[in-house]
Amino acid sequence: QVKLMESGGGSVQAGGSLRLSCAASVNNPSTDSMGWFRQAPGKQREGVAIINFNGYTNYADSVKGRFTISKDNTKNTLFLQMNSLKPEDTGMYYCAADPIYGVTLTDYGWTYWGQGTQVTVSS
Repeated sequence: QVKLMESGGGSVQAGGSLRLSCAASVNNPSTDSMGWFRQAPGKQREGVAIINFNGYTNYADSVKGRFTISKDNTKNTLFLQMNSLKPEDTGMYYCAADPIYGVTLTDYGWTYWGQGTQVTVSS
């Protein structure tokens, strides 16, 4: 069983930055591949960024060039550096681990999820 806990959310003005963290309770093959997802009010959850065991990363088109996903295996922690934030980035951000059907930006098939951290970007 893996427990994930996100932190680092908050309220910022457009153009600002935030760094999200996701602490995993264990470091095992279940946490080799992890991802960030978000859900805006009234919308479906969407993939933001993923990283696999080889360090391969992929991003949603809407965040490419602005967000960076990284992982510190020594601290069992996943990060999401978010720069040049826009109001449309507002939402609840979740981290996930152990994708059953491959490391993709779809939220289907990820075994473990955190409780989420809120990000609000004002114009």
